[in-house]
Amino acid sequence: MHILNLFRSILCTIAFATSTALLIAAPPKIGATAPDFSLQTLNDQTITLSTLTSNGPVVLLVLRGWPGYQCPLCTAQVRDYISSGSAFEKAGALVIMVYPGPADNLKAHATEFINNKNWPKEFLFVTDPDYKMLNSYDLKWNAPGETSYPSTFILDRKGIVRFAKISHTHGDRTKAADVLAKIKELVPN
Repeated sequence: MHILNLFRSILCTIAFATSTALLIAAPPKIGATAPDFSLQTLNDQTITLSTLTSNGPVVLLVLRGWPGYQCPLCTAQVRDYISSGSAFEKAGALVIMVYPGPADNLKAHATEFINNKNWPKEFLFVTDPDYKMLNSYDLKWNAPGETSYPSTFILDRKGIVRFAKISHTHGDRTKAADVLAKIKELVPN
């Protein structure tokens, strides 16, 4: 009887661990609905992903944000997207750039990051204090001196992921031209 109770206890523990593991966030995959979130712009305007996707395709670009310095690869990637701003407007796509980091001084670091960049009107720059959005997307890079995995998602009007790329290195970023080509495939004129 004691062995049977022990066996039941072990099975219950395994079942609990398995069900708990299934509840842990995972990055959104192609064909899945992207988890909704609300974040703030630098002028304290709250944006909600589901509201924005209802208006047309959304490019969600997750930067490294503030790992303790301004990431030069993020800067290069953002400049690439900014230089294609009119092409994103023509495609009817909104670009949301997420700048994650610890809440302390994040807004000041984000302001420094966007300084001297000419933001197109169809681009939104938001901060993710204390990685709330990153955690819900399972994009938090939990290594010393890291913040997030640089990632790019294209979402349709229903918030369905139509393209996803998560870089597990600092490089290997999705270029604006590649995203625009994918949007053209998804939303033919």
